Amino acid sequence: MPKARAHPDQLGFGFEPPVLATGVAALAGLERRISTTVGVILNTEQRPREVIAAEMSVLLDEEVSRAMLDAYASPARIEHKVPMSRFLALIAVTNRHDLLDPIVREIGAALLVGAEVHTARLGHIERQIAALREEHKRIAGSAPLIRSSGNDG
Repeated sequence: MPKARAHPDQLGFGFEPPVLATGVAALAGLERRISTTVGVILNTEQRPREVIAAEMSVLLDEEVSRAMLDAYASPARIEHKVPMSRFLALIAVTNRHDLLDPIVREIGAALLVGAEVHTARLGHIERQIAALREEHKRIAGSAPLIRSSGNDG
């Protein structure tokens, strides 16, 4: 049985760079891990599965039923692989991005949600500013004053 649901805002972003999956069988068992994640989401969600399925149906504009969700949540039912669109819709309607991040880390990526992208952009800007400061420092040591007309003081 999955542990009690932690609030997604309490689960910190891991700042360790994810490792790209490249080795033999690096992603073996991924379907089972996705299915287990679906089970954790469904077993810790307060709303009934029928409501979740209905919200997913609206989001996808296709029928998703409770029975489908039950099948997706069972790692033993390997014939019921979770389509990516439905997995992402489940993440979206339950707001469980915290459980998507470990899965995308398996392929060498990490997940930023919403305005967190601005934080990454700020970090990128800081790196650009540091590079420009370094270039400024390097050039400043050898840059002569520009000739003036003699009226500068």
